[in-house]
Amino acid sequence: MPHRSPLARAATAAGSALLAGALLAPVPASAATGPTPSSCPAGVADVADCWTGQDDNGAYYAIAVPHDWNGDLVVHAHGGPDLGDASDPARSVEDLDRWAVMAREGYAWVGSAYRRGGYGTRMAVADTESARQVFEETFGVPGTTLAHGQSWGGDVAAKLVEVHPTSYDGVLLTNGVLAGASRGYDYRVDLRTVYQYYCGNHPRPTEPQYPLWMGLREDSTMTSAGLRSRLQECTGNQSAPADRTALQQRNLDDILAVTKVPERTLESHLRFATFTFRDIVHNRLDGRNPFSNRGVHYSGSHDDKALNQGVERFSADPDARRDLTWDSDLTGAVTIPTVTLHAIDDPTAFVEHESAYRATREGAGTADTLVQVFSRESEHSSLSNSGYAAVLDALDTWVDTGIEPTPTGVAATCGGFDTTYGSGCFLDPAFEPASYDSRVEARPGGHRWPTMSAAQERAWSRTPGIGIEP
Repeated sequence: MPHRSPLARAATAAGSALLAGALLAPVPASAATGPTPSSCPAGVADVADCWTGQDDNGAYYAIAVPHDWNGDLVVHAHGGPDLGDASDPARSVEDLDRWAVMAREGYAWVGSAYRRGGYGTRMAVADTESARQVFEETFGVPGTTLAHGQSWGGDVAAKLVEVHPTSYDGVLLTNGVLAGASRGYDYRVDLRTVYQYYCGNHPRPTEPQYPLWMGLREDSTMTSAGLRSRLQECTGNQSAPADRTALQQRNLDDILAVTKVPERTLESHLRFATFTFRDIVHNRLDGRNPFSNRGVHYSGSHDDKALNQGVERFSADPDARRDLTWDSDLTGAVTIPTVTLHAIDDPTAFVEHESAYRATREGAGTADTLVQVFSRESEHSSLSNSGYAAVLDALDTWVDTGIEPTPTGVAATCGGFDTTYGSGCFLDPAFEPASYDSRVEARPGGHRWPTMSAAQERAWSRTPGIGIEP
């Protein structure tokens, strides 16, 4: 049975009439094409009614309201970023299906697909907040409103509650990219340069050359399949170890050892450092470089001296770095209850992102409203439904009662939810991640958190044209 606050229980009594009326209600003035009743994805089809629409900025959204609504709302921020030109109407519906556990626990759910693909944390924040407003205009004010984000969506949700501090009662961040963009992608910067040092095929010597911080030249026609072929050519990563050449195996060993990227996600990290970097640089920052590897000492290879002498070096353009920082770095200025859940062996957003976020909250003086929970899981895009239900219940109870949960207490409740979901309980209350710098080589001067204070954010906000265009 889902947890219900007193206000939520009162809201439930009127829920059936509200939902029936919503089907006949006029379309809100702020919504461009909705909300319109639609088929629910399979994960919630038996427990909820669903709506989809498109807001004034062109962002598609999806809404689910359980038949037995507890009166509370989860506002979801999706990860990525996707790289399509326009908003994808399927994206928010797919996310509703992936996190069906939230509707099954009695929470209404709304998520935006964002107005376009490509990078832009504050754009995603604006579109997520727009989706919340559409929900309230249609269904009324929930008893409790909780933000949720996973992966890059964790950065979006964390920024969301910084930018809109009075609109949310609590925030849940799962497998979040919580070091922000100015440092959170440094290991992919390192991968891009270390890969090229060993492989020399991205670009090839016979192709037009470009600085590696671009990820890829703007007019390149390279595809993901083409990148995969070059990675295989150099490292044999798609082949069994016995089928690799000695040079392929050494290249692979060196790249993995230096960057600390897991072999199973090497290709996906390289795709990000290629195609998403191209989007950031060319489409969002007008060709300017926000990245640096100056002063980094690479280690772990069979010949560190040669690697450090031969790897390409570059320094960030200060204005480009400022713009990326302002767009997506976190100040830690969050006073509402915050719960994070992270897979200990997350191969994409390393668990050390949680250390960066705790340091950010400590630096901002807000760590007293942060509880971090860890799971002995090894995937990035989804976790056990039983674990999700446990942390969501812990957050909602904290908001309702003011009593802060503990990782031990959250783990103790997981078994009760597992009787419903049967997906397993893997929470490890004793785990503490190592520092972010232990996983990602800090740039000179890059040990202080937060990377951007709330005062700096306010000061920069008065700079004309700062950040990334929506």
